[in-house]
Amino acid sequence: MADEEVKIAVASSDGIVVNNHFGRAKTFYIYKVQDNNAELIEKRELEPVCEMGNHDEDRLKDNLEKLKDCDYLLVSRIGDGARAAALGAGIESFEIPGIIEKSIDQLIKYIRIQKLFE
Repeated sequence: MADEEVKIAVASSDGIVVNNHFGRAKTFYIYKVQDNNAELIEKRELEPVCEMGNHDEDRLKDNLEKLKDCDYLLVSRIGDGARAAALGAGIESFEIPGIIEKSIDQLIKYIRIQKLFE
């Protein structure tokens, strides 16, 4: 992961903590990570997929299309259907709630460990 650049979409209500369920998230903070440095590059506003207990499949597809340049999703929770749809769109999802920088650090460590087994 030394030279590899990845983009991470973080579901957060305040830009400080990973604290939103994917389906209810309105805001995603987009981070570029390279050489172990995470840099906030953009804030994206999306329409939530879930409202009042209903899931909008078209909105799910639209949101994943708007996040397709990202390699990973960091969320507090994500349902199995949304996780599968994201993976189908080429985006891996991880439930790592907490301070954004610490959650990104945990994700990067996980990615590094996985690459050891490739």
